[in-house]
Amino acid sequence: MMKRWQAVKRLLPLMAMFALVLSGCGREDLSVLRPQGPVAQGQLDLIKLSISIMIVVMVVVFGIAAYVLVKFRRKKGQDEIPEQVEGNHKLEIIWTAIPLLLVLVLAVPTIQKVFAYGANDWNDPEAVKVEVTSHQFWWEFTYPDHGVKTAQELVVPVGKKIAFQLKTNDVLHSFWVPSLGGKMDTNTEGSVNYMTLVADKADTYIGKCAELCGPSHGFMEFRVKAVDDATFEQWVTAMKAPAVLPADAALAEKFKTNCLSCHAVGDQGGAMGPNLTGIGSRETVASILLNDISGNPGTKPTKDNMVEWLMEPQAVKPGNTMPNPKDLGFSDEEIEQIADYLANYKLDY
Repeated sequence: MMKRWQAVKRLLPLMAMFALVLSGCGREDLSVLRPQGPVAQGQLDLIKLSISIMIVVMVVVFGIAAYVLVKFRRKKGQDEIPEQVEGNHKLEIIWTAIPLLLVLVLAVPTIQKVFAYGANDWNDPEAVKVEVTSHQFWWEFTYPDHGVKTAQELVVPVGKKIAFQLKTNDVLHSFWVPSLGGKMDTNTEGSVNYMTLVADKADTYIGKCAELCGPSHGFMEFRVKAVDDATFEQWVTAMKAPAVLPADAALAEKFKTNCLSCHAVGDQGGAMGPNLTGIGSRETVASILLNDISGNPGTKPTKDNMVEWLMEPQAVKPGNTMPNPKDLGFSDEEIEQIADYLANYKLDY
């Protein structure tokens, strides 16, 4: 008894440590248990149904096992061999039929939802089309019907179908907004996948890459902003407005020559890097540095985050392909000025 208690005492700290570690694994905004759309709600209903069936099966099986252990246990002084019974057609039919029935109960709604949520709504005239292109380590969103391209923050109207066309620019990634629905891979070799999501209410939802894609996979977050129809239209108009460049002519020219060879602002620039139009309105810099406009703990002023990112991009997000501005000839003062310009490049919507 003493040895057993000593073993338990050794295990208790280990179990307490595991409990502490696991308690930090969950984030409310990344939980499938917080559905905010019909797809996520339907998937949660399937989870509840399957767990309910498993609980019922466990209760029945363990109940029968407990009954048998008590009812037919060897009694004191009972030394004879019990009667040997083989086969019972009635019981065999019952314990074969019940699992089949449970499988059907789970299979029917599962098949219905799989086909319903797997429907391709890309050609639905009522749906808002968004082309999703995954990159290491950021997300690009293109609205072909609206002539808009952005990055890291996906703006969608509330209550409307958002039809996604998903592809990758490099390795395999996986597009996942837990509060709105399950994940969908962005496959390599030119393969294109489709999915549809709907946001039930105006809010900001966090998305992740759900496929290990490189050293900064854990930093590959994005935001989904669900807004009303009028706000969405205002956002589209603001995104299509002419570019706003730094007020200082020399800095503006240097910014165009170096930064806009990859990035874009308004109607100017390239398409290799994330679109920077309205970046000052976004909740994050580089998807991982939280701006104070998000209202979350651990946030900093947008300019401070921008300076941190521009001064040492690899320290913030290892493995990314953005060159260090200092290697392009930008001084610390010019980086501060660029950070101030980008932090104040906001959209009015």
